[in-house]
Amino acid sequence: MQWLPDDGVAQGAHSGSRQLAQILRNRSEQFEARLSLVEIAPSPSILLSGMAGSRLPVAIAHGEGRAQFASMEEERACAAAGLIALRYIDGHGAPAVRYPDNPNGASGAIAALTTPDGRVTITMPHPERVYAQYKTPGIRTRPAQMPDGCGCSATPACG
Repeated sequence: MQWLPDDGVAQGAHSGSRQLAQILRNRSEQFEARLSLVEIAPSPSILLSGMAGSRLPVAIAHGEGRAQFASMEEERACAAAGLIALRYIDGHGAPAVRYPDNPNGASGAIAALTTPDGRVTITMPHPERVYAQYKTPGIRTRPAQMPDGCGCSATPACG
């Protein structure tokens, strides 16, 4: 994710506007690696299509992940345009405003941004690390209805 905003992928709510967000070092000044909770926000993201409102545990592993906007007005414009795709949430489902629920200290609990056309979504959490329920920490047993492989061919067991 670090290079995309610098190249202007996380553009503003208006076509052709200048870059809105920079990705900065975590407020904790340390590498963060654990599970966090996120909520998928309504957005044009193709990656998250049909998932708005879902609350999921997701792996995080980053030292730089705090989205910082040039101004609060630009952050509000990005939110109004629906370009905030994921937010960190606390155990009650509210936007996470404090560490450790908001692992990087991002304003507005921002965990992912998307482009206005939804073709690019940049995330700090790593959803690919918890792609199947039985691979998610905290799930002790594999549900009986799960197939032997997930079909992704990432490992021999998946295929």
